[in-house]
Order: sequence, then structure tokens, then C-alpha cells
Amino acid sequence: MQYQYVTVDVFTDTRFQGNPVAVVLDADGLSTEQMQAITIEFGYSETTFVLPPNDPVHTAWVRIFTPSREIPFAGHPNIGTAFALATRAARRNEVVPDRLIFEEAAGLVQITLLKEEGAVIGAELIAPEPLSRASHAQPAKVAQCLSLDLDDIRIDAHLPQVASVGLPFLIVELASRDALRRCSPNLAAYKELLPLDGATAIYAYTRDVADPTYCDLQARMFTMRMNEDPATGSATAATVALLADLANTGDLTLRIRQGVDMGRPSLLLTRVATTDGAARVHIGGACVGAMTGSFSV
Repeated sequence: MQYQYVTVDVFTDTRFQGNPVAVVLDADGLSTEQMQAITIEFGYSETTFVLPPNDPVHTAWVRIFTPSREIPFAGHPNIGTAFALATRAARRNEVVPDRLIFEEAAGLVQITLLKEEGAVIGAELIAPEPLSRASHAQPAKVAQCLSLDLDDIRIDAHLPQVASVGLPFLIVELASRDALRRCSPNLAAYKELLPLDGATAIYAYTRDVADPTYCDLQARMFTMRMNEDPATGSATAATVALLADLANTGDLTLRIRQGVDMGRPSLLLTRVATTDGAARVHIGGACVGAMTGSFSV
């Protein structure tokens, strides 16, 4: 059987920058094992598979895979998938809705399309879960994981901590942009510290930005596979939720740059908004289509 796919570069308006995701359209009929094998073949940090929704009022059931496992939620794959479906609908002269709802293992993911002069240019999602905070990690151990000195870890705002709004990450603040630039994952230290409360990756950020008109924070994210991610929506969302919680504010807006040090610059637009007493994280950005193709199974 023939399957169509597209790839989308997310959190950028420039092709071959940002974070790429492969989206397999109309993936009904593929087994879990086939989806995992296809994801390994693409080689991206994530690949999504679009299936009919269990509830017809929703847009789709979306399954998200990394090269090693299926995950319950992720940021840039959702945004890229929404962009891909909207772009396909527009190409077919179908009505492009303003909002989509994806069924996922973490729950329902609500996505609003970003449009400019009627054309879809990106998307914004609402994280499926409120902030949850888990274990702290010793700063010295986190420094070892990132091949940094202990002085490079900033702890006045918070200790390194696992946090999640759908997928857990170990979040650490660094003292300087230089420290962020010097990060290099240490496999032995990673294996000693992670996984921790389900977190298998470290998200490091700094408030030290040279030009505040450029962004509010800069960040990098490294997995246990020693891979660096150009733009990590789920980790960014968890970080912004954590910072809002620490500041005891129900509303916070931050622009975060990621992927700069690996040559795939990305811009993630985030905000925490409180409605009916509940704070939820919104994260979005621009997208651009990269490739289209098909494969047989």
C-alpha cells in the first residue's frame, strides 16, 4: 500500500532551519511496529502518523514516534502536523478551520492555526496537561552531564528540576550564554543521572541574551541518545510553565531561541494564560513545508 508524507520545518519561516518533522498522512493500516520502523528510516527526532479520530468531532488521532519509542505528546510534531493538514486542505480548495483538535496519548491537544492574509503560516497549541513538578537534581551532576563547571549552573531561581506539561524534562538554568554555547553532553554522566521521573533529556536555558529585542531566553536540549534538538516545544512549554509558577504569575509571555548553536535557528513563541483559575501553556511559531513524497509498505 502507498502512503504519502510531507516534512515540515517548524518554528521557522525559512526552509531547512527550525526543527523538521515528518508527517505520514492517512496512516490507517500501519502497525505500531511499522510506524517505529518508518520513524527510524526518516531519522528525525519525531515522526507523526495521522489516523482517523476515535471521536468524529475531533480532527485526527495523532501518534508521535521518536527513533526509539512512541511518546504521549510533543510540541513541534503537533504544530508541524497541524500545518501539514491545513496546507493540504487549502491545496484541495477545502475549508481550512481555525482550530484543530488532536487525540493523543497525553490527552486532547487543541491547536489554533496562525494565518497571514488568509494563508496558514504556522500554529499554536495548548499543552494537554497543567504543570507538574517532580524531583530536583544535584547541580554538580547536571554540570557533569553538560560538561560544564558547577559555577555555570544557576540556582538562585530554581534548582535543576524535572517538570512536565505532557512530557517530562530535566530543566536547568545556566549562568551565561557562554555556558550554553559550551554545553556538550557527557554520556557516562547522563547514564548515571537519567532517566529521572520519566525525564530522558536535559533542557538548558539562560536569561543572558545579548539583544533583548532578539529573544527573552536562549536554550538547548540534549537527549540520552546524545542528540541535540533544534526546537523542543514540549520542553519549552514546561519551562515557561515552571517559570510562571515560580514567579507566582498566571500570565507570562516569552520568546525563546533554540537551535542557534547547531545551525538550525528556531524561534518559539510562548505564553501562560490563566482561565477560570487554571494556568495553561500556549506555544507556537511559524512553519514552512520542506519535502513531499511517498513510500510503499
